Amino acid sequence: MNDQQLSRWWRLAAAVTAMVMIGNLQYAWTLFIKPMMSETGWKLSQVQVGFTVFIAVMTWAMPLSGWLIDRLGPRVFMSLAGVLVAVGWGSLGQARTLTEFYVIYAVAGLGNSFVYCCSIAVGLKWFADKRGLDSGLIAGGYGSGAALFIPLFSYLIRTIGYRTTFVYTGIGLGALIFVAGQFLTHPPHGFVTTANIPVKPGLSTTGLRKHGGEEFNSWQMLRQPQFFVLYAMMLLAGVGGLMASAQAKPVADNFRIGATAVAIALSLNPIGNGVGRVMWGWVSDHMGRERTMFTAFFLQSVFLLSVVTLGRRGDVWFVASMALVFVTWGAVYALFPAVLGDMFGARHAASNYSILYSTKGLASILAGWLAALLFESSGSWNYVFYGSAVLAFCAAVGAIGLRKMPSPGIRRRVEARPAQGYETAPAGD
Repeated sequence: MNDQQLSRWWRLAAAVTAMVMIGNLQYAWTLFIKPMMSETGWKLSQVQVGFTVFIAVMTWAMPLSGWLIDRLGPRVFMSLAGVLVAVGWGSLGQARTLTEFYVIYAVAGLGNSFVYCCSIAVGLKWFADKRGLDSGLIAGGYGSGAALFIPLFSYLIRTIGYRTTFVYTGIGLGALIFVAGQFLTHPPHGFVTTANIPVKPGLSTTGLRKHGGEEFNSWQMLRQPQFFVLYAMMLLAGVGGLMASAQAKPVADNFRIGATAVAIALSLNPIGNGVGRVMWGWVSDHMGRERTMFTAFFLQSVFLLSVVTLGRRGDVWFVASMALVFVTWGAVYALFPAVLGDMFGARHAASNYSILYSTKGLASILAGWLAALLFESSGSWNYVFYGSAVLAFCAAVGAIGLRKMPSPGIRRRVEARPAQGYETAPAGD
């Protein structure tokens, strides 16, 4: 293993560490809902607007993140992100009004956005030969990181209160992100991980060799129909798991699930999410992106239905059905950055993925505020889970359509040829 190869694994470890830290801002959030409602008198739908704001800022700030990374560099950019996380998350307990709460959670969302975008972008540039595995590991850190801290969060909330817990954990998470940022750099110009990346027979057309190593900037990407298919699929597939992560505790309370089972579920859910991200990313490197997408999203629709059909029958059923939802939902954040890199190249990975990732902001409106509002009006979580299952199934169908579409790189080269030249891509493309 040469110095460059060794170096990239250290970069990956630092990126995963930072992602583990920010995972708590989303997945540990459900622990704070009930004590916050009890002390402030705010309704569930009002509190969950804060979650929607957090996710929306996190995702819609991604284009800004991609632009700043290229100008500040990963090290300075991640250091800034650590400060924003510490200030935003650490100050949440000091909010006295809903407006203050929303603004402060937005600051935390901005820091979250910076960490997420920087980690994914650096990883894709260092691991062009293992994009599925790389995306799975980095996204898995975000998805499973909270499992390490949920017992600590629960203990602190019980012993020192939710307000002080925000302060202590905000400082700790921000400091660790700052340290991780000192290990991040872009690869040197001309860095290549492998001369030839093999494509196994029968794999999807989204392999790197199939796309001919084409590089698209964000404007060029937005002119390709494949991007809009990916955008719709990521939006539809993202709602169910995002809703489950935000509403897990309220759903368990409504189903009258025991406290021990709830604690187990809240610990297993992020583990399942993280394991799912790594697993589906690895599977996609071998089975193909679209085939993996179809399988994961179809199973997600089945498991979302199982929560309201089997999950309410008892503690074990609830824990199992929720964990399976997260295992399949984890595929979203491993597969889409990988397939985007395959289709449109790694040079503009930060800005390109930031645009695609904005789907999470739209999904948060359905998963946070609207889901809570629908529950308050109907008294049942059935409609929320049924609707999420239908959306996941539509995403699975979309993967079939994506597989039948031509490669963006081939399409661009064909369009660029003069009329008297080739009418179709030559063999080997």
